[in-house]
Amino acid sequence: MCLIVFAWRPGHALPLIVAANRDEFYARPSQALGAWDDAPGVYAGRDLEAGGSWLGIGPNGRFAALTNIRDPRQPQGLRSRGELVAGYLRGELGVEQYLGQVASRSSEYSGFNLLIGDEQQLGYLHASDAAPQLLEPGVYGLSNARLDTPWPKLVQTRQGLRELLDEADPQRLLGLLGNAQPALDADLPDTGVGLATERLLSSAFIASQNYGTRASTVLLVHKSGQRRMLERSFGPYGGHLGEVELAV
Repeated sequence: MCLIVFAWRPGHALPLIVAANRDEFYARPSQALGAWDDAPGVYAGRDLEAGGSWLGIGPNGRFAALTNIRDPRQPQGLRSRGELVAGYLRGELGVEQYLGQVASRSSEYSGFNLLIGDEQQLGYLHASDAAPQLLEPGVYGLSNARLDTPWPKLVQTRQGLRELLDEADPQRLLGLLGNAQPALDADLPDTGVGLATERLLSSAFIASQNYGTRASTVLLVHKSGQRRMLERSFGPYGGHLGEVELAV
């Protein structure tokens, strides 16, 4: 998952709104959003190579999402980052407890940002932080650096979410995630991957032969506890593969 924008508004009719793109190599096998047979109450996409996930919901209002850190110099972790999402959705630890546990063993994973929550709290952990952060109400963006690092696609998509909060229409939110316009060279970050790759990765929606946006997902959490998810899946060059919608 490489771009997540979200609104956290406790007490509102829609306390949590999430719009997210998962970017990955097309050749990596994965399963679209759906119920997990081996984890009752968990609904998520699934990485069929390592068994974890990038975004999903679980029992008791649980939500989790993950992005990686773009830094070619970082050491390769021994464990799959996707298990951090799966572990929270399957488990029973609270937000602070779980993030604290992950912080104590974050060196086992390549760089990550982990976002988890329930009906009362939303928490965030960057892999290099000693302690997690509980988020105040607000509109946030998360890509492949720290929370709210102002990369062009994050700033633009976060602002787009702000403008859609009154309606929170899933189709319009998916349209926001489908923006394939690259950033200007002058605005690109320098993360050590070279100019051509920075250009490719600078748009909210990425499409190429081998790597790109595999899934665009919208999550709406209602005050009543009902959750609605809509996900579109894509293949090489952004070819549309299907759509899943669920309400739980």
